[in-house]
Amino acid sequence: MSASNPAATEPQVSRSLLALMAASSGAVVANLYYSQPLLAEIARDFSLTGAQVGLIPALTQIGYGLGLLLITPLGDRAERRRLIVVLTLLAALSLAVTGAVRSAVLLLGLNLLIGLLSVVPQAIVPLVATLSGPEERSKNVGTVMSGLLLGILLARTVSGCIGEYLGWRAVYFFAAALMLVFALLLRLMLPASRPENGPPYIELLTSLPGLLRELPVLREAAVSGALLFAAFSVFWSTLVFQLESLPANFGAQVAGGFGLVGAAGALAASFSGRMAPRLGARRLVAVGSGIVLASWLIMGLGGTSLVALACGAALLDLGVQGGHVANQTRIFALRPEARSRINTIYIVSFFVGGAGGSLAGTLAWHEGGWLGVCLLGSLLMAAALVAGWLLSGSRTGAVLGAMVRQRRNKEERGETE
Repeated sequence: MSASNPAATEPQVSRSLLALMAASSGAVVANLYYSQPLLAEIARDFSLTGAQVGLIPALTQIGYGLGLLLITPLGDRAERRRLIVVLTLLAALSLAVTGAVRSAVLLLGLNLLIGLLSVVPQAIVPLVATLSGPEERSKNVGTVMSGLLLGILLARTVSGCIGEYLGWRAVYFFAAALMLVFALLLRLMLPASRPENGPPYIELLTSLPGLLRELPVLREAAVSGALLFAAFSVFWSTLVFQLESLPANFGAQVAGGFGLVGAAGALAASFSGRMAPRLGARRLVAVGSGIVLASWLIMGLGGTSLVALACGAALLDLGVQGGHVANQTRIFALRPEARSRINTIYIVSFFVGGAGGSLAGTLAWHEGGWLGVCLLGSLLMAAALVAGWLLSGSRTGAVLGAMVRQRRNKEERGETE
């Protein structure tokens, strides 16, 4: 097999390469979250108001969304190893400059750039799907997702610890050095992988709506993924309000402690990847939605109990991440030559659902309190289960069509008799 054409023979991913892909995905996605525990210190350093410093994480997320749309489709045209390494090196540069910057305007622009360049995991996930054989694809994707989720989970902890003792700038210098290390390792260990006959860049972008129209499974995954992440965001956007409303008046510190249950999501990602070939990815998505629905029922009935909230949070993360990996397993089996674009469509819908969930969750809290929030989360998961059935492709259509034909046949026989 030519190293640049993994489809030429049976693909295979070694354990060391898979571990590197998982670790690098976690390290790069952490760039999106380092700033959050540092905002108060950054605000003092630059004499910014709360609203102004709040633009930093917002711009980072906006940059990430732009990167998803403008950069990740290149995985279907560019040499993938070079794309991943170059993005990682540019991320290192932007992080290092951020650590040294003295202008608030440049600081905001650089955080937009950090988000834009931190889409490396969304280039790695389609690559691991391409390099993996069909029987190992879901397991390997789940392993990489576990690394990504651990990066999200640990980013704030690492940032807070370094920032407390060495200052906020040291966090960005640390992240830049980490990117350089992973860029070197990725260059040495990733195989070259160039898609065959990749379309021009503009065609990559303009083909996205067509892929969504042509692939029913992608539409189904996009809808279920958006609803799952919406339910997830509803919880995390309102948890601190609920904790502060309890008699003990818990605050942000306790809310941050709930992030530790994210470890359950990391385990779920790996487990879901292993179970998808046995149970079927569509069934696992439905199971994940059911688990999330159960989590909202538990939190609705026992919302004044920290134990109930913690159990609900663990189940919520378990269901969302399990369903997320199952969805990615399904979509990566659709069109091998368009995996990066397919992943772009799915991840964009995933984050759009999350943004909508955050907004809707805040409105539900102000209108109906915690019960209103739990009702919203439950309705989102009920909608996900119904949508999964309605959008499940030809099977549902065939059943409904058979029922219609059977009724018509009976009517025709009645008329002739």
